[in-house]
Amino acid sequence: MKNKKIQKIRSKLDKLDEKMLNIIKSRSLLVDQILSNKIKKKQIVDKKRIKIILRNIRKKSLRKKIDTKITKRVWEAMISAFIQYEYRNFKKK
Repeated sequence: MKNKKIQKIRSKLDKLDEKMLNIIKSRSLLVDQILSNKIKKKQIVDKKRIKIILRNIRKKSLRKKIDTKITKRVWEAMISAFIQYEYRNFKKK
């Protein structure tokens, strides 16, 4: 016998996952636009921008009372995944 409360919560998580996939798709399209404007592979990694992003995510996480370790790890993983995506899809003009 499964716990109905857990099933209900998991169903909500599944719906959130679907929304997150749509957001990732939208983000991918924006990354494609940025990538099409990059001329050299060395433009893919912008350490200064990454530092700013992570700092802003930390501030926003604190304001929203979200565990900053979670958001930092999620954003680091996402940034890393998109950097790898850019390297795979980079085409010289």
